[in-house]
Amino acid sequence: MSLWSLLFPPRCPFCRRLLEKGETQPCLNCRKTLPWTGERQRVHGSFFGVCVSPLHYRDSARAALLRYKFGRKTAYAACFSRLMADCAEKRLVGGYDVVTWVPLSRRGLRKRGFCQSELLARGAAAQLGVPCAPMLRKPRHTPAQSGITDAAVRRANVSGAFSLREDAMPEGKRVLLVDDVVTTGATLSECSRLLLMGGAEKADCLTLCCAARMKE
Repeated sequence: MSLWSLLFPPRCPFCRRLLEKGETQPCLNCRKTLPWTGERQRVHGSFFGVCVSPLHYRDSARAALLRYKFGRKTAYAACFSRLMADCAEKRLVGGYDVVTWVPLSRRGLRKRGFCQSELLARGAAAQLGVPCAPMLRKPRHTPAQSGITDAAVRRANVSGAFSLREDAMPEGKRVLLVDDVVTTGATLSECSRLLLMGGAEKADCLTLCCAARMKE
């Protein structure tokens, strides 16, 4: 056992229980009790084809995601992205040429210290065996979508906040866009619109959690 493991023994990201030797994340009990979305979960948006998520945004899943984002529990990304990749393999039809993510603004990145969606995207891409590349940027800082409940206001909040990077090359590519949670799909729709305008063949989305109403 490494010194790092002795000093910082692995815990389940969801219940925070210390894991026994050989036990994987999430722990067996959480695998049974997490708020899984189910095989038929789908969210559709104005510009993306479909968004799938392994977990509902509630209970231990919500608490773990908040610790990841605001408590800087970046080690959670390995477990989260693995769950996301498994979900993508089971529920998304067709392959992808590239994985990208919803970026933070410079101000948001300075405040948080890391881009939570980038870590999830890079982890999921590695699991899926698909290249991962930045394609979007966020030049305009916006209030957090989590504090806005009205769907129309959420759309207005992100309208024009993102842009395609100058070095992005989405032309003819099947793009998988990653974020941490989907609610109304406003952010994913705005980012997907830019990718399609840049020539992407299609844009589907993958998040860890779904706070949207189920579409079956």
